[in-house]
Amino acid sequence: MAEPALVPFALLSFVAGSVAAVSGFGIGSLMTPFLAPALGMRLAVSAVSLPHLLATALRCWTMRAHVDRRVLLEFGLASGAGGLAGALLQGRLADPFLTRLLGALLVLAGAFGLTGLNARLRVSGAPGVALGVLSGFFGGLVGNQGGIRSAALLGAAVPKDALVATATAVALIVDGCRMPFYLWSDGARLAAHAPLVAVGCAGALAGTLAGKRLLSGIPERLYTRVLSLLLLALGLHLVR
Repeated sequence: MAEPALVPFALLSFVAGSVAAVSGFGIGSLMTPFLAPALGMRLAVSAVSLPHLLATALRCWTMRAHVDRRVLLEFGLASGAGGLAGALLQGRLADPFLTRLLGALLVLAGAFGLTGLNARLRVSGAPGVALGVLSGFFGGLVGNQGGIRSAALLGAAVPKDALVATATAVALIVDGCRMPFYLWSDGARLAAHAPLVAVGCAGALAGTLAGKRLLSGIPERLYTRVLSLLLLALGLHLVR
C-alpha cells in the first residue's frame, strides 16, 4: 500500500488538533480513518496514538486549572480501565461494525444536545463509570474515544472550559494505559513510518494552540450546541 501523502495529512492533523481543543475530541476520530486505508486499522490506531498523546498533554497543561477533579476521578479511572481492555483486544475485536456503532451513538448524543434532552441526563455514579469504561474501550480498540467522552461530560453540568479540560485529562489517562501496548506490538512497524508520525505530531500540536483561541471565543450559552453539532457531524462521518 502507498504511504499517505504528507501535506494533506499535515493539514488534517492541524484541523484535528483545533477541533480537539474546542470539543475535547477529534484527533483520533479524524486522523485514524485517514490512515486506515493505507496502513490498516490496527497500525493506524498505533500511528495516531503518539500525536494524540502529545497534543493531549499540551492541551491538558494549558487548561490544568479548569479540570474538575471529582469528574476526573470518577470518569477518568473508569476510562483508563476501558482503554487498557480495548488495547488488549484491539487485534481481535477491531471491526468496521464497531466504528459504525460508535458513530450511531454519537449521532444520538448530538441529537440529544441539540434538542436539550441532555439536560435531563446527569452523569454520575454508576452511569458515569459505565460511560467512562465505554469511552476508554473504544479509544483502545478503534482509536475513537473522545466523542463518547465529551458526550457523557455534557451530562456532568460543568462549564465549557471544565468540560474540555476534564475530557483532556481523561484522554491523557487513557493514552497512558494504551500506549505501552501499541509500542510493544507495533513499535517496529511504526519506525518505518516515522516521517508520517512526525508530521501528525507537528500538525496536531499546532492545531491545539490555534484551537485554544477558538474555544475562548465561543460564548458559554452556545457551547452545548457547538459541541452537539460536532458530535453529530462525527457520528454521521463514522456511519457513512
